[in-house]
This record gives sequence, structure tokens and C-alpha cells, in this order.
Amino acid sequence: MNIVLVYPSIPPNTGNISRLCAATGSRLHLVEPLGFDIDDRAVRRAGLDYWDSVDLSVYPDFETFIEKNAGGRKFFFSTAGSRIFHDAAFQAGDFLIFGNETYGLPDEIISAQPDDRILNIPIKLDNVRSLNLSNCAAIVLFEALRQINR
Repeated sequence: MNIVLVYPSIPPNTGNISRLCAATGSRLHLVEPLGFDIDDRAVRRAGLDYWDSVDLSVYPDFETFIEKNAGGRKFFFSTAGSRIFHDAAFQAGDFLIFGNETYGLPDEIISAQPDDRILNIPIKLDNVRSLNLSNCAAIVLFEALRQINR
């Protein structure tokens, strides 16, 4: 599986997700600009000593990410998605794409995608805008792995 973080800004989230990728054998893709240096102490600390086990790719922009990964199926996660994530039929090698912790995926990225590829994680309370990025990545990745490894 592939986890893609578009413009991540909080170092510990990226560190936690790197550890998640190491634990599951998933690839981690980071799309710049990043809100931190990849060698930031907080990123490294959250990833513990697993960074050497992470299959990491960094892209200068979203267009380059798309060009370099043209063949894979891509799912975009947004509070704007009308389809719940567990209704998707995930396959090995899919790209699970998440936006920035503050504002999510940019409108120009979301609006260019087919509706059935924009997924959400349901939230019960209206006063909660979103969940933590690293929690979202874990929820979705483990659902995808559950489906694939049935």
C-alpha cells in the first residue's frame, strides 16, 4: 500500500505515519512543500528508529507525484467526501492520499477527482471538524489491509 501526505505540516504526525508504514510494509510519499525539514528532531523522534525501514519518496509538487505514479489507483480522503472509506474496495498497491493537517487537500486537487475516489471517515459530532492525520492514515490503511488479506 501507499500512504501519500500532501503538504504535511506537523512533524510528529509524519513521524507517526512513517512508523505505521514501516510496520505494515507500506510506502510513504511526501509532497512538498513540507511544514518542516525531514530531518527535524520531532519527525525523527516520532518515527523512532524505524526510518531506515521506511520506503520513502519525496516530490517537489503534486503534479510530479502524479506523473511518477501514473498507474496506480488513487483514493483521496476529505471531510468533503460523500462516500465512507470502508465502502471502497481497496486493492494492493492503492494510493491513500491525505491532505494537510490544517486545511486538508486543496480544492483544486479534490475537484479534479471522480466522486467515487473521494472518501471520508465519518464523525458523529458536528462540533468535531476532523480527526488527527496520523489516526486517519492508520484507520484507512488497516481497513485496506483487512480487505486485501481476507
